[in-house]
Amino acid sequence: MYLLDTSTLELHNFQSNEIPDYAILSHRWSGDEVSFRDLQDGGRPNLVRSAKLRGCGKQAASDGWHYVWIDSCCIDKSSSAELSEAINSMFRWYRDAQVCYAYLVDVPDSTDDPCLPDSSFRRSKWFTRGWTLQELLAPSTVVFFDHNWSQIGTKSSLYNTIVSITGIQHLADFEEACVAQKMSWASRRETTRLEDMAYCLMGLFAVNMPPLYGEGENAFRRLQLEILNKMDDESPFAWREERGGMWPWMLERSGMGGLLARSPAAFKDSGDVQRLTRGKERPPFSMANRGIRIELRL
Repeated sequence: MYLLDTSTLELHNFQSNEIPDYAILSHRWSGDEVSFRDLQDGGRPNLVRSAKLRGCGKQAASDGWHYVWIDSCCIDKSSSAELSEAINSMFRWYRDAQVCYAYLVDVPDSTDDPCLPDSSFRRSKWFTRGWTLQELLAPSTVVFFDHNWSQIGTKSSLYNTIVSITGIQHLADFEEACVAQKMSWASRRETTRLEDMAYCLMGLFAVNMPPLYGEGENAFRRLQLEILNKMDDESPFAWREERGGMWPWMLERSGMGGLLARSPAAFKDSGDVQRLTRGKERPPFSMANRGIRIELRL
């Protein structure tokens, strides 16, 4: 795991058994982020490009943290093995951080009451990105900052406002939510690359799979299969296709699709779905080359 020294802005590589305490950044990428290559061999990017990096380092240092992790410059994306490891580890890295700084570049002024219905905080695009979902949920402490690195509040102090913005009723105990509920939290979010809409959810469901950029919608299908293999939960089938509002079994019968959703958007109306309580007599799911076998109580 690469970490950035908050005083020198130099990268240091740590093995898993020697990782020190660190802060972590959550942000929306701009078109000109400081990269891992920029920082290699002690390289120092220009002041304009590194403003976000320097602001984060300064904030972490003032809070007493010697290291910070920033996804844009702490992953060697030229290595497919390291990129795969980072994507599969990212939820854990956010969970294990001492604090997460959520930098909302489109919130110009922290003096604006974030709880007001039309506040810039509520309208921030940070709440619409796929990757920031796990970055909100995984860390125990999240501190929000505006464009000038002035503090807006914390996940705790803004709890009710964040619930209102995101629709996440299980903000403090998200592990208790069923699969369909978790999918609904991502249903109105977006990622730049289609495959990332699946990869950004892996940690939320505690599953691992290799990223295969170029596979398109199949990434989300693979994610659902991994979830079904691991979880005893029927709610992954509680989605509705946007085309005509058809349920999975209706699509199956019509020949238009199957039991697996094409994207998290199909779960946008599944926020109130509850996990089915059942007796031990029902057999587990089974999968074969012709599909999924499942027995449900009527």
